[in-house]
Amino acid sequence: MPENRSSIIRRTTSWSGRLLTAAVALPLATALTTAPAVAAPASLAGAVLAGQTASVTLGDSYISGEAGRWKGNSVASGGSRSGTDRAWSGGAADPARIYGATYTSGCDRSDVAEVRSAPTVAQVQINLACSGAVAENVFRAAAGGRSFKGEAPQADQLAAVAKQYSVKLVTLSIGGNDLGFADVIETCVADYLVWYSYCHDDQQGEVDARMPAAMAGVGKAVDEIRTVMAAAGYGSGDYRIVLQSYPSPIPRAAEIRYPESGWSRSDTGGCPLWNGDADWARDSLVPQISRSLAGVAAAKGVQFLDLADTLQGREVCSKATRQATSTSAPSATTSEWARFLDGGLNTSQGTLQESLHPNYYGQLALGRCLTLLFARPGGNWACRNTAGQDAGGMYLTAK
Repeated sequence: MPENRSSIIRRTTSWSGRLLTAAVALPLATALTTAPAVAAPASLAGAVLAGQTASVTLGDSYISGEAGRWKGNSVASGGSRSGTDRAWSGGAADPARIYGATYTSGCDRSDVAEVRSAPTVAQVQINLACSGAVAENVFRAAAGGRSFKGEAPQADQLAAVAKQYSVKLVTLSIGGNDLGFADVIETCVADYLVWYSYCHDDQQGEVDARMPAAMAGVGKAVDEIRTVMAAAGYGSGDYRIVLQSYPSPIPRAAEIRYPESGWSRSDTGGCPLWNGDADWARDSLVPQISRSLAGVAAAKGVQFLDLADTLQGREVCSKATRQATSTSAPSATTSEWARFLDGGLNTSQGTLQESLHPNYYGQLALGRCLTLLFARPGGNWACRNTAGQDAGGMYLTAK
């Protein structure tokens, strides 16, 4: 069992500042901006000739490519972090090498984001997603959409794309921020490190209360995509919409390689959760969100891609994986496929908002899932990995 409360509070004093900011900096941060809207992200400058086919992604951090900077995890204190930091240039780390100009804005569209890791789907890959987005950031401005991090609502950006290219696939990941997932994570981490209590007993009620409005927002986002595409002259058979769910970055308790007590889960593993909360997140919360999103997809008549089990056995702290060290390089077959909680007691490497997202290896896996799905013009599918294989081992099962 964990140390008593006073001991824990003393141990976490130096970390509390990061913990208190986790609600806005962790994987699904929800802060909105009133920055002036712009027509489209910088990635569309110098657009390719109209008529080329395009695959477009919209939504939040789980499809923008957040955490694509990292090839597995390591507690190494400097340099390339045992080869895991792709932003390391030999003298310093430059995250813009991975996220481009969107590192400054915080949208964090990585060079291995899902759409870019599925290059055979279409001739052009366009990523309009932005880390931290909620459903309102997808809606057109004319329908109540709001600009975010200096960019126009994503549906308005899609309108410009639809006129320049022949869009064949629009993939959407949204709803997690509307559910307050960052608040859930902050609470669960605080309950592990500070308050000596579980989070799932009260957080389940919070999620349940937010679910109806969140799913209504997802449904409206789908409607907005259709409205934009119709206005650009597309018929319903000219393109496809895919709504996807979220992969679990945390394993169930029996699959965590660090003991529940002590400090290895926070200091080393980057997975500071009680067993009960890990089981709840992995086997209750993530599946609940997936079921709800599947219901929206069915109601709106779009294809559904279930990613709940995509990282099974590759999650942060999973027994089936290991961290990279100076003598053990990162590997697609042995490293974790999700970013650990960056901001623990012994290490802080990147940014908190990268935490608990699919990393470089995970993004390649998601891209493979999208490639496989595009070859299935109908039906709903779940994407899973094959133990001991890289992203080439991803496969689909019918839902």
